[in-house]
Amino acid sequence: MAGKNKPIIELKDVWKIYPMGETEVQALRGLSLKIYPNEFVAIMGPSGSGKSTLMNMIGCLDVPTRGTVFLDGQDISKLDESDLAQIRGKRIGFVFQQFNLMPGLNALENVTLPMIFQGVMDIEREKTGKKVLELAELGGRDEHKPTELSGGEQQRVAIARALANNPDVILADEPTGNLDSKTGHEIMEMLTGLNKKDKTVIMVTHEEDIASYSKRRIHIKDGQIIDGGK
Repeated sequence: MAGKNKPIIELKDVWKIYPMGETEVQALRGLSLKIYPNEFVAIMGPSGSGKSTLMNMIGCLDVPTRGTVFLDGQDISKLDESDLAQIRGKRIGFVFQQFNLMPGLNALENVTLPMIFQGVMDIEREKTGKKVLELAELGGRDEHKPTELSGGEQQRVAIARALANNPDVILADEPTGNLDSKTGHEIMEMLTGLNKKDKTVIMVTHEEDIASYSKRRIHIKDGQIIDGGK
């Protein structure tokens, strides 16, 4: 596949250095990586290995100290926060361990929130919101608030929200971390199904059984890839 496609995400010699008083922390150290369209990738590594920093680079949440990050061929390394936010909103869907739902909004309102920031009209937002909730097997739960939903249902709402703007890439950060094993595997089946529908899925996890759903594992340690890079 790699030979036939251009990477959807490419990092070239990426460094991320955080000043800490008189010292500095090298969170990423000359890391290079290519991820291709429709891949399902798991990023693994011990605490402090640089996983979260790598996800921030991939997700346009941060820019490198030096090196280059490309999203679908576009250099995003030097963009300001406003431009990065626009790219995030259109191209990337985020799924978090803590769900990050707005407690005062119901399921449909949570799902349609990202579309407001993209200027989607009310009628289209509701139509799309209901569609992705159906896809997440939450039809009929539109008006339930997060406190009225189980952990698994809340994560399904979060995945539906990630799909709202039809992104190319889904970034999932420990998506099963707050779920029991049965519910966690149901969420992974859902992400696998999305990958089969041509979504590129990139997931951070420390669980081997969850990583087994991916087609490729990238192991990172001390800010460098030690296995699975290409």
